[in-house]
Amino acid sequence: MEIPTEHSDGALILIPSGRIDGQNALDFQASIDKVIGNTDSAIILELSDLSYISSAGLRVILLMAKTLKSRNIHFSMCAIAPAVKEVFEISGFGNIISIHDTRAAALASI
Repeated sequence: MEIPTEHSDGALILIPSGRIDGQNALDFQASIDKVIGNTDSAIILELSDLSYISSAGLRVILLMAKTLKSRNIHFSMCAIAPAVKEVFEISGFGNIISIHDTRAAALASI
């Protein structure tokens, strides 16, 4: 699974699209690990193009958040598509990970 990335204002922005489910969650995790492996930057996960996420995808994001926290790297999510945002709200991820409505707000939080 390829995850498009951008650099902006000192942050690495990951922009996955489509679906993250049990069939591709491990590929998603491997792609994330590869991209953030040696970064010192803040990481922003922009989910505007994500149409679905399962519990397997949530697990990957939670593991990423824990890993980045242990490395003192700022992590947040932004621009989450409405259907996916509901999953994050129900699961309580907003209590664990900073969630912002826009990329600009996420960048400002760094």
